[in-house]
Amino acid sequence: MLKKFLLLLITCFLMCGCSNQTAYEEITFSSWGSQTEVEIIKKVISEFERENPDTKIRFLHIPQNYFQKLHLLIASNQAPDVIFINNLYLPIYQNYLEDLTSIVDVNDYYESSIKGFSFDNKLLAVPRDISTLVLYMNLEGMTLPSPTWNIQDLINYAQKYKAKGLYGISHEDKIYWITPYLSYFGGEILDSNLNLAINSSESKVALNFYKDLQKIHFLAPTKSQVGSLTQAQMFIDGKIGMYLSGRWMYPKIKEKAEFDWAVINFPYGKSPQLSDSSGWAITKGSKNKEISKKFVKYLASKRTADYFVQTGLIVPARKDSSRALDSTKYNEKVFLEILSKTVNTPVSSNYNKIIDNINQRLEL
Repeated sequence: MLKKFLLLLITCFLMCGCSNQTAYEEITFSSWGSQTEVEIIKKVISEFERENPDTKIRFLHIPQNYFQKLHLLIASNQAPDVIFINNLYLPIYQNYLEDLTSIVDVNDYYESSIKGFSFDNKLLAVPRDISTLVLYMNLEGMTLPSPTWNIQDLINYAQKYKAKGLYGISHEDKIYWITPYLSYFGGEILDSNLNLAINSSESKVALNFYKDLQKIHFLAPTKSQVGSLTQAQMFIDGKIGMYLSGRWMYPKIKEKAEFDWAVINFPYGKSPQLSDSSGWAITKGSKNKEISKKFVKYLASKRTADYFVQTGLIVPARKDSSRALDSTKYNEKVFLEILSKTVNTPVSSNYNKIIDNINQRLEL
């Protein structure tokens, strides 16, 4: 009996010892993203955990309806410690986020990305990237246009693709993908005073032009012609000549496209084109703010930013990591060149409701 008791005691001692050795602090990190982006994020998390064995990051991937679900988590006091956020939604979440001004040097970042995440002189998220829209172009039998091309040049290119049996240009049915057309013709969603401007004469010209690409000129596919595919897949399959999208599609196109391609700026027009930024924030409800800050500083480091750029996923908000994009390969220098010709998207606290309402009214 004594031997059994001693054995039990030793076993408990060893178990307690092992438990103490494997104890760690855990924080939750939420993000959206495609499978490609998720794999990239997981590698970053694994590297952080390897360097910080006393810390565990519980990754919460929310691929759809991200901000609706995040809002519910915050409302029920279950907010993740660290959240990936877009500055378009900052007015909604500003009261729930920590001030991160002290953990980074704002001079390391493009000014527009810092402004996008600042409120009342507080930096509420550390920028990861700057998002703009470009045109991915199939170069089979075609030459890349000049950066100074205009909207008529775009039509001419689309017609050349049509003559080759391709749809000339992609045609997403959301207002986000129409913003380059709005900028070209001087239209806006919200003006600089945050007043609704989608009904202005300039905006109506842009919207009609966009619709006519599909319904009058037959240069863009209809929903029924797209079917179960995506615009990206149709471009990769060689069915669309010009595909309007962001840097986030670069890795997939680079991996899958079996033809020559490159990127080019959407034609510049009357108004600057719009940009937005995504980055990392810490919620006020975080149970472990010090670990959360350590993790965000790691995510925001030049080393991590360089890795994100290397994957082709982002246009970095860090200036010292953006130099890698100054390349003629695929003409990717365009991603940097257009930054000087963009302005932050004007946003208000009800911006998402405005966008939802416009999307419902588009009838493309």
